[in-house]
Amino acid sequence: QVQLVESGGGLVQAGDSLRLSCAASGRSFSSYAMGWFRQALGKEREFVAGKSWSGSHTYLLDSVKGRFTISRDNAKNTVYLQMNSLNTEDTAVYYCAADRYGPGTALGEYDYWGQGTQVTVSS
Repeated sequence: QVQLVESGGGLVQAGDSLRLSCAASGRSFSSYAMGWFRQALGKEREFVAGKSWSGSHTYLLDSVKGRFTISRDNAKNTVYLQMNSLNTEDTAVYYCAADRYGPGTALGEYDYWGQGTQVTVSS
């Protein structure tokens, strides 16, 4: 099993940057692919970014390419989401998740989920 705890969310202005962290505990963290999802109020949860267990494969939602970066530090059991040039459309609860066989882009492919952290971008 894997436990995930997100942190780093908050209120920022449009154009600003924010880095989210996800601390993992449990067995074989380094063997799991990791992903970030987000869910805006009244919207479906959507895939944002994913990274393979080796760190060699990275996948990003088209609308965040060039602005967001996913990274992981297996020695620290932590995955990060660096978010630059934030806009109001990025306002959502952000969740990290772990996938035994991924990274995939579908919610059903992920085995473990964190509680989420709120990101609010003001205009």
